[in-house]
Amino acid sequence: MKQRLLYVGLDVHKKTTDVAIASGRSNGKVRSYGKISSTLDALSKLIKKLQDGDKELRIVYEAGPCSYQIYRYLDAKGIYCSVVAPSMIPRRSGDRIKTDRHDAINLVRLFRAGELTSIYVPIPEDEAIRDLLRCRDWRYETIPKP
Repeated sequence: MKQRLLYVGLDVHKKTTDVAIASGRSNGKVRSYGKISSTLDALSKLIKKLQDGDKELRIVYEAGPCSYQIYRYLDAKGIYCSVVAPSMIPRRSGDRIKTDRHDAINLVRLFRAGELTSIYVPIPEDEAIRDLLRCRDWRYETIPKP
């Protein structure tokens, strides 16, 4: 049996996440699925609900202060996930609407069309070294030079 694709866009924030979905067909409707809590437990429940048998999920979200926890969680479960940089998302000049719901819908629409470029997700060791270097750089910049 052929699996059907289901594209999922997440607009992630500290407390809530807006979810938008689109079918794999290019003319399929893109719609808001709702809002969930920004916990991995809530994400797991959402995934179970959306997979429903023969559906293959393709999930996308913007990189941000919430780190790459969602990506690593989905990758461990074998679910395709893409992280995109907010600065690389194309915006229309007349598009002035800026809501979480609208952002999730726009994200999944562009992802399904192939208009988004994924970023490199560093492994935890890379992130730890980067954080250490940032601390060291900050400390040395504040020490007065003789």
